[in-house]
Amino acid sequence: MQLVEQHCISKHDPRYTLIDEAAFKSKNLYNAALYEMRQAFIHQGVYLPYEEMDERMQSHEAYKALPAKISNQVLIQLHKAWVAFFEATDAWREHPEKFVGRPRLPRYKHKEQGRNLLVYEFKAVSKRALKRGMISLTVLGDLVPTKQTRETIKQVRVVPRSTHYVIEVVYERTEQQAELDPTLFASIDLGVNNLAALTSNAENFPSLLINGRPLKAWNQ
Repeated sequence: MQLVEQHCISKHDPRYTLIDEAAFKSKNLYNAALYEMRQAFIHQGVYLPYEEMDERMQSHEAYKALPAKISNQVLIQLHKAWVAFFEATDAWREHPEKFVGRPRLPRYKHKEQGRNLLVYEFKAVSKRALKRGMISLTVLGDLVPTKQTRETIKQVRVVPRSTHYVIEVVYERTEQQAELDPTLFASIDLGVNNLAALTSNAENFPSLLINGRPLKAWNQ
């Protein structure tokens, strides 16, 4: 199974500026490629597939502003956004009553404030750095410590948030069955006035009833 190890990089972190510059360049490429795709679709009714966009954009300054492997991943993101749009459009045509309106084309990211995801596949992650327990990425250098190895790590994502960045280290782990007693059960019932009721058939288990009214009043 695949799991994710997360590290937060705040605005006050010295690593933040370099990450932010790369995410801004990723946004520029995203918007530049999206413009080409929208124009072809709106005026010609043609969808430009990933392979064609990769060939078109390789000479573009926004593509060359990032390592080729990272720029390639931005175009893959765009391809997935268009696939989702087409799937949503098909579903809307079949059951329009399930939608509040017709699905819209993928949108541009804000010219100044917009940032875009950075995806580093395994081959773009420094193997030497992994040996010393560090995630090191092209352009960004050493970022965060990790316990993952060349054998377990699959991908690293740099995810922009409103106030920080999240470094996600995707890794593989073999599933292990926990030791369980198949005769024991637990049950939880979620509600509003009673936030949760919890019980079990285990001997001497203290059943719980959690009052949800304080939280309900706070939300109100």
